[in-house]
Amino acid sequence: MKIKKNDMVKVVSGNYSGKTGKVLKVIPETDRLIVEKVNLIKRHTREEAQGQGGGIIEKEAPIARSNVILICPKCNRPARTGIAWLADNRKVRKCKKCGETLSDED
Repeated sequence: MKIKKNDMVKVVSGNYSGKTGKVLKVIPETDRLIVEKVNLIKRHTREEAQGQGGGIIEKEAPIARSNVILICPKCNRPARTGIAWLADNRKVRKCKKCGETLSDED
């Protein structure tokens, strides 16, 4: 998967089309992502102990990877990514618009 945790992405289809946010979690088994402030759901929770918990909590639900596109931090535009090899035989992601390598810190 070319999108990693802490990447900025833009939603390109669905109810939240046009919104941007940071990737909080990647779920590669189901090809889904959890993006900050996107695809919010309301979860009704029961009170855990006396005087705490309980109520309606709003949280992010997973969104399909195909519905988002990576935003390049260098050119600040949505861009597709490619693979580039460095001199020390490391594989890195590369922006196809500006040609810059993207950081691969997890």
